[in-house]
Amino acid sequence: MASKGWQHPYVNIFKHFRVEDWKRSAKEGDVSTCTNKTLRCSVFQIRGPVPANSYILMPKNCNQSLGLTGRYFYLLFRPTPGKYFVVHLDVSAEEGQVVRISFSNMFKEFKATATWLQFPFLCGAAKDSVYESTAKSARHGLVGPAPTSVRWTCLMLDLQYTLSVYLSRCYSHLRSIKLCANMAVKNMFTSDLLLDPGVSFSEAKLLGLSSSQGTGPVPRDMSFPVPKGASWHDLYDYIRFPSEGTKLPFDSIQKGCVSNQRSPNREEPRSINLSKPVQDRVSLIQQITTPKTLTSNQSPLVTKIPDLGVVSTHPRDDWLSHNDDQYQQESAGSSSHQLTFKPRSDSDDRGVHVYVHPKDGFSKHGEESEEELVCTPVPHPVHLASSKGTRKQKLLPDPILRLNRIIGFGGATTKYALWTKSGDAVVYPCHAIIVSMEISSNQQRFFIGHTDKVSALAFNGNTTVLASAQTGNHSVVRVWDYHKGNCLAMFRTHAHSLSCLSFSYSSGILCGVGKDSHCKTMVLVWNTVKVSKGGELTILAKAHTDVDIHTMKVAFFDDTRMVSCGRDNVRLWRVRNGTLRSCPVNLGEYHSMDFTDVAFEEGNFSNHSLDDRTLFVSSRSGHIFEIDYSKVVIRNVRRLLPAQQQHADRREKLTFNTGPGIAINSISVSSSFCCTGSEDGFLRLWPLDFSAVFLEAEHEGPVNVVSVSSDSLQVLAGTSTGNLGYLDVSSRGYNTLMRSHTDAVLGFSVDGIRRHLTTASSDGTVRIWNMDSLHQLYDFVSEEGPCSVAFHPSEQVFSCGFSSGIIRVFDISSAKLLAEHRQHRGEVIGLAFSPDGEFMYSADSEGSLALYNASDDDHNVIRVVCNAVARGTERAPDALAVSSDSRCLAFVGPSEYIVTIADSQSLDELLHVDVSILDVESSRLDSAQKVCFSPATTEHLLVATSANKILWVSTKTGRLLREVSKVHKHQCSSLAVSEDSRFLLTAGHNAVKVWDYNMQLHINSQMFIGHSQPIRQVSFTPDQQGVVSVGDAIFLWDFLAHPVDSLTDSCSPLRLSYISAPKSVQPDAEASGVQLSNGMPRQTAPLPFSLPQPLDVSTLDQVDQAFGSLSINDETPTISTTKEAARDLGLSSEPRPAASFLKVTELDCELRTKKSGRPDCYRHFIPRFKTTTIDQAAAAPQPGEEGIKLKAIIGYNGNGRGNMVWSPDQGLFAYSCGCVVVVEYLHTGSQRHLQGHSEEISCLAVTNNAKTVASAAGGSNSGGSLICIWDVQNGTCRKTISYHSGAVQSLAFSRDDHFFLSVGDFSDPEVALWSSKTFQLLSSVSMSGPINDAAFSPSAASQLACVGSQGAYFCLIHTRGSDVELKVQKAKAPAMVGDVEQTALCYHMDSFLFTGTNRGHVFVWDINTQRCFMTWEADEGEIGVLLCRGNRLLTGSNTRWLRLWEVEAVLGVKPQEKVCNVEDSGTMVVLEQEIMLDGTMVSAAFDSTMDMGIVGTTVGTLWYINWSDNSSTRLVSGHNAKVNDVAFSSDENHFATCSEDGSVRVWSAPSNEMVVQFQVLNQACGCVCWSHSSRKDGACVAAGYSDGTLRIFCLASSEMEMKLHPHHVAVTAIQYSANGHVILSAGKNGLVAVSSPVNGATIRVIRDHKGVPITTIQSVNEQCQKFGLEGNEMWLAASADRRVSVWAADWLKDKCDLLDWLTFPAPAYFGDDSPPPSLAAFCPADPGLIVYSGYGVEKELCFYSLAKKQIIKKIALPNWATCFSLSCRSQLIAVGSKERVLKLIKSTSGRFQDFTQHSDSLQTCRFSPSGTLLFSVAYNEILLWEVQGL
Repeated sequence: MASKGWQHPYVNIFKHFRVEDWKRSAKEGDVSTCTNKTLRCSVFQIRGPVPANSYILMPKNCNQSLGLTGRYFYLLFRPTPGKYFVVHLDVSAEEGQVVRISFSNMFKEFKATATWLQFPFLCGAAKDSVYESTAKSARHGLVGPAPTSVRWTCLMLDLQYTLSVYLSRCYSHLRSIKLCANMAVKNMFTSDLLLDPGVSFSEAKLLGLSSSQGTGPVPRDMSFPVPKGASWHDLYDYIRFPSEGTKLPFDSIQKGCVSNQRSPNREEPRSINLSKPVQDRVSLIQQITTPKTLTSNQSPLVTKIPDLGVVSTHPRDDWLSHNDDQYQQESAGSSSHQLTFKPRSDSDDRGVHVYVHPKDGFSKHGEESEEELVCTPVPHPVHLASSKGTRKQKLLPDPILRLNRIIGFGGATTKYALWTKSGDAVVYPCHAIIVSMEISSNQQRFFIGHTDKVSALAFNGNTTVLASAQTGNHSVVRVWDYHKGNCLAMFRTHAHSLSCLSFSYSSGILCGVGKDSHCKTMVLVWNTVKVSKGGELTILAKAHTDVDIHTMKVAFFDDTRMVSCGRDNVRLWRVRNGTLRSCPVNLGEYHSMDFTDVAFEEGNFSNHSLDDRTLFVSSRSGHIFEIDYSKVVIRNVRRLLPAQQQHADRREKLTFNTGPGIAINSISVSSSFCCTGSEDGFLRLWPLDFSAVFLEAEHEGPVNVVSVSSDSLQVLAGTSTGNLGYLDVSSRGYNTLMRSHTDAVLGFSVDGIRRHLTTASSDGTVRIWNMDSLHQLYDFVSEEGPCSVAFHPSEQVFSCGFSSGIIRVFDISSAKLLAEHRQHRGEVIGLAFSPDGEFMYSADSEGSLALYNASDDDHNVIRVVCNAVARGTERAPDALAVSSDSRCLAFVGPSEYIVTIADSQSLDELLHVDVSILDVESSRLDSAQKVCFSPATTEHLLVATSANKILWVSTKTGRLLREVSKVHKHQCSSLAVSEDSRFLLTAGHNAVKVWDYNMQLHINSQMFIGHSQPIRQVSFTPDQQGVVSVGDAIFLWDFLAHPVDSLTDSCSPLRLSYISAPKSVQPDAEASGVQLSNGMPRQTAPLPFSLPQPLDVSTLDQVDQAFGSLSINDETPTISTTKEAARDLGLSSEPRPAASFLKVTELDCELRTKKSGRPDCYRHFIPRFKTTTIDQAAAAPQPGEEGIKLKAIIGYNGNGRGNMVWSPDQGLFAYSCGCVVVVEYLHTGSQRHLQGHSEEISCLAVTNNAKTVASAAGGSNSGGSLICIWDVQNGTCRKTISYHSGAVQSLAFSRDDHFFLSVGDFSDPEVALWSSKTFQLLSSVSMSGPINDAAFSPSAASQLACVGSQGAYFCLIHTRGSDVELKVQKAKAPAMVGDVEQTALCYHMDSFLFTGTNRGHVFVWDINTQRCFMTWEADEGEIGVLLCRGNRLLTGSNTRWLRLWEVEAVLGVKPQEKVCNVEDSGTMVVLEQEIMLDGTMVSAAFDSTMDMGIVGTTVGTLWYINWSDNSSTRLVSGHNAKVNDVAFSSDENHFATCSEDGSVRVWSAPSNEMVVQFQVLNQACGCVCWSHSSRKDGACVAAGYSDGTLRIFCLASSEMEMKLHPHHVAVTAIQYSANGHVILSAGKNGLVAVSSPVNGATIRVIRDHKGVPITTIQSVNEQCQKFGLEGNEMWLAASADRRVSVWAADWLKDKCDLLDWLTFPAPAYFGDDSPPPSLAAFCPADPGLIVYSGYGVEKELCFYSLAKKQIIKKIALPNWATCFSLSCRSQLIAVGSKERVLKLIKSTSGRFQDFTQHSDSLQTCRFSPSGTLLFSVAYNEILLWEVQGL
């Protein structure tokens, strides 16, 4: 999307989209405009009996998007009394999904689907009305139609919150809005600010609320009018969703439940239970807020602009810190306007900094606001402490950058440069920053606060107060205390393009000139008397005029008098009685001149009257006017003329009024002389009588400003070319203060030896600067446009690349051109020397890459490679990166998606990295923007991408090591790494960020603003003590990071220790030790820590250590810890609950606990939603008589949990797909299938002898779950158990196989213990909350454990004779880790239990004491897989990381001791290896040594993992999305499948292994077919996609051969013609396109079925003469309106004629879903017969004869057919139905068999060309059958 800057601070939707024109918006029904008396403005009235029939829709075209990115949506409306209304908002998520958010007073309850959220709206009533009393008594708002007293309402919806909480999606933008009757609407707007309509602008100013804090009042044009003395909340309603003060469910809400916190301060972040919005009814609750008096800690009068708070531990007031996340007010003791950011647990917070001199202060809202950081590096394991007591680790020092110098002058204007009163400093603008420079030392200090370029400056008489204005449509004026540097006032003007400011001598009056909304000149005068004392600034007068004003100044002798000049006028102004009046000076014959500047005669005029005042005015024609101020007439006129030139034949005589004068741009008058600055570049000093010039100085460009110091000893001059200097009158010496580029700086390079800086600019110059003095040393001018520069690393040589493609090399010492090369055709986008100085490299925008010999003065070309670099100029100026060891060169190319690492001496390619496929879950193609090497020791390449990510890539393997998302608000334009690999520097738009390179802190970055234009390049200086950034100007920063040897972690309450992995396994790809799939260990390991012992309560009776009978008490004992001890332990001093002991025995069914909500973790199984049920009347064939036999199942159900088992010793490998258990023999690839379930299988378990497998699935017809016990050897079901009412979450066998355990899901959290011999129920226990995992102890057969939402449960099996009892003790998670859900567990052989959490922790429990004594952070996400073998622990999570840990150190920890010493190496675990897979891990099984195993992921893949050789191999692959089509190749060696996720997969037969996958992002693939077998270059696959494209993939090359776009809608059917000459494709709109597979051209379009989707296309070889038409093949198309067209074609002769048109009658369809599809096919044995099935009078198959033109046979069906296929042998027909039945029919006899192996409705079935095989597909289940025959 385009830049979002225009949408800040808000977007007036009606105004921006001009809703009244109805061009970009639409209206339907009764929509009118009327004037509302309450609001006193026009509003839209939407009326109608049916809300859906009367509405306003924006945008008009559904294919377009509003593109509004504001987080908050505000609607100003009033529901119509007694009526219903509906509002629909279509919102796009970052994943590409479009979600509809609807709210209405019609809705009775909250409803949610994946794409639609429906909220009930409860209308509030007016204050003191009868409806209000009703609402109070009912304890909720008014349900149903709006009451008669309903008020105008300001509704605020937090769209980001709504998508995140209810659908777990990231909000992107608002697509469309639909306002339906009945309501009145004033307006709508979006904003990133949380605005309070009840706060006026004056109140906001008193409270110190501003947009920089993310809060403020509602804009004036959006506000509701409030009469004087009235309260906003008494007149109107304000609704916030989510509401501050409401509780769930909404029935408990009543009017008057208001928040105690002052809105609009952002609410404190709170923990959200994601299951709550689904479990409870949630509605938009009207929260009526009332005005509140100021609290005691809020000052009623703000004496200055409040300083923004600092996210820092040390108090400072000169740093700006900003974040767009939620804020909370600081506790007592902090000032009322300070803000502290409290991040979410999974986010990274950072500060925004702008440097100000320590003497300065300022207030500034950063243009680039911070967003949540998404970081996926190698986890940085830290100790866990109390969530409230933890002090966040952040990047230190804070700030890490300090702005030292800026090289630049001007920006918006160069006509302002001011002297201070003392004359020792000058003040001038540099783009958005105001610079004060001491002329003796060139020391600079800065005034930062403007968000756009500064357009005007003004001092008061004694230069203590400074005023500044910025350019733009909404000009902002700031008033500064010059000496303190802080901003006294900031206000928006009523004018735009403010171009002139003038202060009165006393600083009581400020005058400004700009343009109003009609581009008329506007003059404003402000009263600034009270500003310096903290008072308000008011407008004294305002005037609109048609005259042009170039300059305006306030008279130093009278604050009420001003003078102005401009084109054709000089005017005197005066303020009197609040009005501004003017009178023109009588210019006589000079009335047509362009006047440029005006100045008063200086001196001591205290005794003079107004009659003695003289005014000097300059003009562009060279005239200088002396004007009598009192008489308003010209007193004298002089003119500056150029020197006369001698000509060969004559001398031209110039008269006073003829000839070209020298334009005078500026004039300044002192008591003794006058100075002028003119267009010819001269600064001239004149006596006051202008008799002769007594001093002049020539400049390189026109002089735009001159200013005499107060002591008249120095004259300041500024030029339009960016030069600023001063003339010392006494010594007659000239000193240059600043030179600058006049246009954007494109790139730079630093000579670290000589501290020189070279820059290239759009102004056509290359300049070399001294970095210490800021002096310009050299200036090279070229008309070809320099665009890239590079210094030689050691010699005084630099090279420059130009837009023409020329490369020039210069020797600075001799000012000599060493070489010139013209190999490039396009603009040079990259230029670099190798660090050793041996080679030089250049790249251009046309893709060429060149290598030069830099050791030779001629820099001879060694090699030029074409099409190596990605084309375009967006990667300039640093498109090339050279490694620090000079061995490698990196660049983006040959395409934007590829990063190439090449040998630096030969340009031979070493490595290609495709960044577009690194994020397999992303829905968008990512392209590379910038590359940068880190120091060679780390072997990292950093890549900045178009998705605002930075990727860490191994330079050896190309594997992704780490990534950081949302680096900047805009794309990263430059990046650099410090030499010690500790810091990363990035630039994005106008901001610079410094990052912790390893991303191991809570706060990983600091942001610095100041640039007013996008930054083009940023880098560290070679000495690593500074940073340079260029864009609008050149910024030189001090880098304040501590040296490595002085680093201490003083801020961390618990110092961490790390150990290195053995050298034999040290990673060779990167220093941090992270690798994607080579599994090498990291160099640092996480450090576990121990928890304190429970309190010894001596007064209590002794309780059995293992299992006590102590009853539960809500008031549990607490642990008291001194602050000193807590600090040493890294713990909070707050009390923590001790473990509770509970004896649980089997309960009667009536006493079972109430159902709880679904836990907040992916580990808990949720069956895929289905609307179909199995046909109970299905007739299964007798064993041995099946007409088809299940041969293979393609895929694995990634939605299951623990649904894969592997016994390496016995060779058993089993997993589930749909409702079938697949037993696969890995050595042969053959399968055996255990069939007995009818629903999706959730989990599996296997006995230790591998002879028995248990599987669990839901029951049929919504019955209880079914557990099947299978005999593996003969494949029979020994026993079925139906006990749990909900799904089964977990199954397990005990170590001795005596017991079997089953666990119910969250709807029935019951643990059932069974006998493994008889499978009789022995005991059961209902748990207090959902259980996620359970396991038996491997050492003690009577012990088992469970984990869930309430904690860990230790269970002991007590056996007394035949009675078996389960005793359960619950233990909660350590309090210091916060509220976590335990998701997985496994036992260690030595009496330890490991449990994983949904936040990535691993807890270690002592089984004997049931205490957690150790924990560490093993992952960033939720751990769902946990296995332990020996001393090796395996963790798998939803971050896709599979990690192997060495946990031998756990054995050395004694739980009886106090907290173990954290520096003791025996208390550490080591991360041995890690690997990233393709999805979230849901199942795992490993051998006894944890060397090899199998892991299942949610994307439907089973991986074979071998840790010994770091390999991962796909064992089973499958689709995780709906499979839309399947097709066999003609030779039956391959088959292809396509899916909703846009993938086309080709599989080999008969091995059924995937050969290749073709993935198209953001599109669904709806159909697939194979090319004709006669193709010379091998078979091809053609696929149709939802965007209307066809893609042809070549199997031999594994590449896309051609892309066609014959449709504008989704393609629903595709088929090669029988002879392969054309491709027939059909779209959702009913159009059939005939395309050439040779050139991709669309040959013809057939429109006979237009308007109705085509469901089927088929083509066969058949001579058509017998049907009366010419052609050698026939094809048909069937559409959803039950019509079939049959065509005769000869494509080589371009013939295609309609042969027959069939229409099948049907009654009206009243079903809730869509009617059955219309299906048709040629009969293989006789193409003259067409078989049809579809919705009609009867459920049947119809056989239609083309020759007889009639139906000749029908076969009745019990269910509507959803798919069918005809076999070429044995007259067989396969029919699939919605009732999950695959029916095999003999067409001649009508004999049939039913097969119910699918768990969902069948959507596809397909015979192979030979008829020996059959595919059937239900959702993502692909079953391959072997056809036996009936």
